Amino acid sequence: MADKIKIGITQGDTNGIGYEVIIKALSDARILDMCIPVVYGSSRFFGIHRKFVPETDQVTTNVINSAEDARPKRINIINAVPENLAIEIGQPTADGAKAAILALEAAVADARRGAIDAIVTAPINKHTVAEQGFGFPGHTEYFIDRFGAKDGLMLLCSSDFRIGVVTNHLPLSKVSKALTKELILSKTRLMNTSLIHDFGRDRPKIALLSLNPHSGDGGSLGTEETDVIIPAIEAAKQEGILAFGPYSPDGFFGTFALRKFDGVLAMYHDQGLIPFKVLAFDGGVNYTAGLPIVRTSPDHGTGYDIAGKCKANPGSMISAIYSAVDFCHSRKKYAEISANPLEIKHFEGPRYERTIMPE
Repeated sequence: MADKIKIGITQGDTNGIGYEVIIKALSDARILDMCIPVVYGSSRFFGIHRKFVPETDQVTTNVINSAEDARPKRINIINAVPENLAIEIGQPTADGAKAAILALEAAVADARRGAIDAIVTAPINKHTVAEQGFGFPGHTEYFIDRFGAKDGLMLLCSSDFRIGVVTNHLPLSKVSKALTKELILSKTRLMNTSLIHDFGRDRPKIALLSLNPHSGDGGSLGTEETDVIIPAIEAAKQEGILAFGPYSPDGFFGTFALRKFDGVLAMYHDQGLIPFKVLAFDGGVNYTAGLPIVRTSPDHGTGYDIAGKCKANPGSMISAIYSAVDFCHSRKKYAEISANPLEIKHFEGPRYERTIMPE
């Protein structure tokens, strides 16, 4: 069992669909065969949500005090949330946010000391956690800070394509001023490194999108392309990165040109996430590239409107768990061969396509 990846799974917002998709995902024995899951949250909340998910009586849970006590073939639960916090399914509440923060902090503490190999985060409500003093726009920024990374990349992954964003949770009115040659180059480097180390891509090809309509149309519709995006692409090429563009997003996604590239770098949040969720919502994964640990999450939100109704699709959570395991194995394999540069060109790490659960 020493080689089995230990995955920490945070409960997310108590009142959302986090527990439902966790329970549905972990009720499949194939996931328990490939990893040891440790759920950070509350065994009481787990039990309440479990009542809304039929045919999960056969699922075996194991309440533990620390990740070191986790057992294989079990859904291990660490009670990181006090019993006095209330649950109001379908409602954004202060207690739901507090529970999400406490579960997240407990999982991160265990990851920092090496007790778990990766973290899969269930959705939080960004507004309610902010009211409880969370202090970060989202999970991505939190993980970058907690693990002391110089930078990080929000990377949305599916079986066919990967889309990253230069600016994460930033108001659209601030995007243009935030874009610099240095920032775009940093994100391009992160994507290139992740595609090699985490996805096993050899000499990955990366497409960068433009900010303005028609790529600025020669400057008549904006100059960000000529001022910052193109210089960043040229700088990346000088470093040996296969970077191309900038491409106008409407034509790029309309013609499915994204399938010709190993990764796509969008300039802002919705520019990348809207097409991604249209094309891959039920099985998409949000991955934070650039961290010393693996962190994935489903690509959906708290889903208050369907919480407690057994309507949530667990596909994205399943893919998040599978991909976390894949990335851990891929990083380990790359580390083993990286001492011999001649072998790197032959590196074929676990591919994300393998993470999709077979029917």
